[in-house]
Amino acid sequence: MAQTKGPLTSQSILFFIFGGTGDLTSRKLIPALYNLFIDGWLPQNFKIIGLGRTSQTAQQFRDALKTDVSSFSRRSLGKEETWNEFAGHVDFLVSDIGADKTYDDIGGHISSARESWNAEPCVIYYLAVAPRFFGPIATSLSKHGLASNSNSARIVIEKPFGTDLASALELNKLLTSIFDESQIYRIDHYLGKETVQNILAFRFANSILEPLWNRNYIDHVQISVTEQLGVGDRGGYYDEAGALRDMVQNHILQLLCLIAMEPPVNFQADEVRNRKVDVLHAMRKFHPEEIQKNTVRGQYSKGWIEGKEVPGYREEGGVDTESNTETFAAIKFFIDNWRWNGVPFYLRTGKRMHQSSSIISIQFKDVPHMIFPTGAIEGWQQNRLIISIQPEMSIRIQVQGKRPGLDMTLNPVDLVFDYSGTYKGETPEAYETLLLDTMLGDQTLFMRGDQVEAAWELLMPILSTWTGKKSLSFPNYPADSWGPEAAEALIARDGFHWFALPLKQKK
Repeated sequence: MAQTKGPLTSQSILFFIFGGTGDLTSRKLIPALYNLFIDGWLPQNFKIIGLGRTSQTAQQFRDALKTDVSSFSRRSLGKEETWNEFAGHVDFLVSDIGADKTYDDIGGHISSARESWNAEPCVIYYLAVAPRFFGPIATSLSKHGLASNSNSARIVIEKPFGTDLASALELNKLLTSIFDESQIYRIDHYLGKETVQNILAFRFANSILEPLWNRNYIDHVQISVTEQLGVGDRGGYYDEAGALRDMVQNHILQLLCLIAMEPPVNFQADEVRNRKVDVLHAMRKFHPEEIQKNTVRGQYSKGWIEGKEVPGYREEGGVDTESNTETFAAIKFFIDNWRWNGVPFYLRTGKRMHQSSSIISIQFKDVPHMIFPTGAIEGWQQNRLIISIQPEMSIRIQVQGKRPGLDMTLNPVDLVFDYSGTYKGETPEAYETLLLDTMLGDQTLFMRGDQVEAAWELLMPILSTWTGKKSLSFPNYPADSWGPEAAEALIARDGFHWFALPLKQKK
């Protein structure tokens, strides 16, 4: 998210993808890089090298990627000659991440590129592999002298970044012993979404919002990220993770930081990230005796979604039949600083919910004195600012307006900024933004080490309590619902209810 983006005309890029034959590469990384190429963002000198154990030729690798791009790119394959030109920059390296030969081969590619391009290339190591390989790969890169140039070498780490505070500290310690923090890109694809990026623009480019953005005018904040899907073929991974690790520690706390952060002095990456860390440090830590009152966990049972019967979580492949893993989490947080003192932040996430959506709802306090008669305000509701990340991309303000007619009757109306209605061009995928920022060296949208650690530290009391105490109520919500009843009670105790945008009717 560089302040001024432009094509990388003066730079040379070597992009190594560990896990080159994996799902992330085929569905996200290559389609994103191809779209950047089509739009003219990549430099003349670039090369993408997939690494994998599969014994295949570079041409076989390119043929497989061509099929993937046709299936998963937002604009499909496009012109055949365009793909062929892009494919000429793609290579494959049969590799074993534990073998010295792999890193010797990487070094050979770097030397060859340096000589061919007559320039020092920017070398990006993208770790699209299981988290257990992060440390060994980084260590091997260091052992073979492939990480020492802080001006050119960068490493990209996918989530999850650790499974708890101790493992995150250990991984950070290892990575920062090899790389400078400026070389480490901890990627969270949520931060690359257009609507998420627009939170910063919406907040800090509009003077009318700042006077209202505090405890004096805001009643409460909700962040709700729900999924209609179950765990699918990720049962084995998910049963070791759960909703708290998989969604809250990264995606949802990132959204909370963007909403709650103080205005940065400038738009430099570390200044923005400093303000995010300030939010996490200001969030009220839970004592064990407070967890039951302020958190809810859930696990879905079987049910029906869109006319199809779906299994319960414990019936999913790879899941323990007595699993204690949560597929739903709701938490009430407070931020103990001047801006937010006393304002509750409610977070909710879950699988097999009634709809898939990511919505931030900011509810403002009611008017101080009601002048309208009771009959005029039958549909009264407090003003809301609603940021919808999915399924639609929009920002709307809900206010009260007079209904047409001779009598004075008020009802809520929406003032809407809708991406699809305002902008006619295609919206870049999140990975396009994040990969371009990696190449540009802009870390604004990437998590810093201390931010990861602060997020884990905040959640550890909840995680420890939930892990150490088996739930006797699981499963406690059916598929195609809004989660456990206790989640409704969590927010209803304060006089609120969970907000959801109405589903649009399918045409």
